[in-house]
Amino acid sequence: MTAFETYHPIVLFAFFLSVIGIGMFIMHPVFLVITICAAMSVNFAFRRGRFLRDWKLYVPLFIIMAIINPLISHDGKMVLFYLNGNAVTVEAICYGVAMATMLTAVMLWFSSYNEVMTSDKFLYLFGKLSPVLALTLSITIRLVPRFQHQLMRIARAQKTMGMDYTTGSLVNRAKCTMRIISILITWALENAIETADSMKARGYGIGKRSSFSLFLFEKRDGIMLGMISFLVALLLTASALGYATFYYYPTFTAIDWSWNSITVYAIYTALLMIPLVIEVRETRKWKYLKSKM
Repeated sequence: MTAFETYHPIVLFAFFLSVIGIGMFIMHPVFLVITICAAMSVNFAFRRGRFLRDWKLYVPLFIIMAIINPLISHDGKMVLFYLNGNAVTVEAICYGVAMATMLTAVMLWFSSYNEVMTSDKFLYLFGKLSPVLALTLSITIRLVPRFQHQLMRIARAQKTMGMDYTTGSLVNRAKCTMRIISILITWALENAIETADSMKARGYGIGKRSSFSLFLFEKRDGIMLGMISFLVALLLTASALGYATFYYYPTFTAIDWSWNSITVYAIYTALLMIPLVIEVRETRKWKYLKSKM
């Protein structure tokens, strides 16, 4: 267990809600670089070896998402070449890369969320308010890393059968990818039926649920929650003032490197790096205590 996981569930949920919510709506290049670097660092800190294993999936998905936009969007002033009479522009390529970066970062944040915010913590927060909604959201969020894990298993199994989506011609790769996705969808539908049958067999929905938890809201939780809220408020204010605005079409807008903008970038970095700062601080504390023993 990491040091960040020991905080109260409301602190953990507030952090991931903030970073995922902000990361999904800001397409500014500087913010995207900060987001993907922080998401990778936090995910590695929480998942270690599994982080390196999952990148075999993230890289192909990143490439696919990045090349889709230039093929369907032909806006922009800087034309590289024409494909079947349609312009392929630098702006469309950069926007595709930005979109792929944003989606990859969100997937990494969700993976970290699933590692830290367990089902019992989520149900503790929302179980009394709306048990059905809490359970539904818990299952839905858990599906993201489960789908990633199952997708890798399917891809490895297909590779042993000669259906490798990373080699061969473009047509062969597309065929193998569609086969993997088809198998994943079938597995997801079967898993949903099994989950529903299991819940029914265990008597879900028959009577009123009871719950028990040992989560205590301490002083450090209040300080951390206040810090997250303060940083988010600053970022929302900066976004409303236009510091997070960036346009790719019809051509790129200039990136602002004024002191105000740099301060906003630093605030965003501080918010995203909270888990790593906590881990480093706790590691140093333990090393210091061991040296005194």
